[in-house]
Amino acid sequence: MTESEFIAALRALPLHSGARGLNDDCAVIEIGGETLIFNHDIMAEGTHFRPEADLADVAWKLVAINLSDLASKGAEPVGVLLGHSLGGNDQRFIDGLRDVLTTCGVPLMGGDTIAATGSSTYSLTAIGRATSTPVPSRTGAQPGDSLFITGALGEAMLGFEGVDQHLDSFNRPKPRLSEGRALAPLVSAMMDVSDGLLLDAFRMAQASNVSIALETNAIPVADPERRDECMRWGDDYELLFTLPHDVKPPVPAARIGTVEQRGFAPIFVDSEPVMNSEGLGYQHG
Repeated sequence: MTESEFIAALRALPLHSGARGLNDDCAVIEIGGETLIFNHDIMAEGTHFRPEADLADVAWKLVAINLSDLASKGAEPVGVLLGHSLGGNDQRFIDGLRDVLTTCGVPLMGGDTIAATGSSTYSLTAIGRATSTPVPSRTGAQPGDSLFITGALGEAMLGFEGVDQHLDSFNRPKPRLSEGRALAPLVSAMMDVSDGLLLDAFRMAQASNVSIALETNAIPVADPERRDECMRWGDDYELLFTLPHDVKPPVPAARIGTVEQRGFAPIFVDSEPVMNSEGLGYQHG
């Protein structure tokens, strides 16, 4: 199965109401007077990081990508649960884990370790507390909204390629937690950009049953001569969000498009329709 086929099959299983139909990055569960946000991500050697990668960087990134999903919900992190494969440089992994948990002010709550042979796989569950309700999702974009993005795209791509000034963008991304909390009460839809802007905008349009018109020259990129690659490569962990046209974002962000009534294509890139998601960004399988 491809990733999309597998997720489609999962939707036929009994789902918790907090799963949001598996159309979002996180589960949202109300318990007592609190709304809790749950996210789980996995990183695999050879897919998400090179075999020679510093495991301190791998640990940092594992936590950061999970916190990025919490950021897209405007959540305040409560803690994380770790799944760890023993057998690599475990001390370096612990060093990186200490760095990111200390920097982001997030405690470790527990998890599991296994002894493994072959390629290493690491997983993390992040738990957060909603700071604003309703909790933002991918599904709320409305015709007439403006589309914004934080930061510049393509820095992680350049870091992966070894450009010194962008190494941390790939190895140690910074989740937009404070920006997410500031945006959560205002946005109509929000998600983080992990698999490429074009693909994630396509997903937001599909989930919200709208069309999104992107203006590529308005999209901030790290290398304007490679604008198209910057929009597709992914690993940026910026926030993609929509606001009513008369609302200004409370954080630095670029307006990169508009939301329209659903037309015959989910997204339009400089007025050119894009009918399917193939080739728009990174997809497993």
